[in-house]
Amino acid sequence: MPCIYSIISSMETPKIILTKDGSHSLKMSSMEEHYHSTFGAISESRHVFIEAGLKYILTKKVAQLEILEIGMGTGLNVLLTLLELSKEGLNISYTALEPYPLHEEIWRNLNYPEIVSEQIAGEWFEMVHASEWEERFEIIPGFSLDKREIKLQDLQKTGPQYDLIYFDAFGPDVQPEMWTDEVFNKISAMTNKDGVLVTYSAKGTVRRGLQAAGFEVERIPGPEGKRHMLRGFRC
Repeated sequence: MPCIYSIISSMETPKIILTKDGSHSLKMSSMEEHYHSTFGAISESRHVFIEAGLKYILTKKVAQLEILEIGMGTGLNVLLTLLELSKEGLNISYTALEPYPLHEEIWRNLNYPEIVSEQIAGEWFEMVHASEWEERFEIIPGFSLDKREIKLQDLQKTGPQYDLIYFDAFGPDVQPEMWTDEVFNKISAMTNKDGVLVTYSAKGTVRRGLQAAGFEVERIPGPEGKRHMLRGFRC
């Protein structure tokens, strides 16, 4: 189960672990939770966020895209999105929320650049993490990243803005405050009409909460180890 938007004790250092597909994830011992599925960090992120979210919305032939990630965590979703969109020639504005950024000694030892087998991946992954917080930074022409060291609840936005939402919080049983009607309503208010939200969760309470907030929701096949996930469309 991915848990990138995390409640991390300032006294605890996440432990790097190896997942089934050979890619790293992080484990928080205090909660017995992982940042990604133990069946495969990269394979899960590709399935949930790239295939079901990014590639789906790209079928609409958009020229520009506003993406919001709730929370950046290891930076894996940013890297995979960047690698995918570098082939498209679009104008991309990517906002990533993460109230508990990883220390350099952690992210530098993650093996994502080696696993994705893209020569430029290591350079881009370093840019993702080394760029300044609270300042928009252009990683490549047409792709800018704005990292915000805040919780979703503290993000100040007025009116719809985002076309694609990566919702990747701890599960509802671990971090229930991220799966409330208030949170879903806030996300809905920031999502453009026909915008897409993807999350690994397939719980009925999550589906009903998103529907009540104005999303049309479908349950689709999940990544390995998880039968279903949810994809929502802003009505």
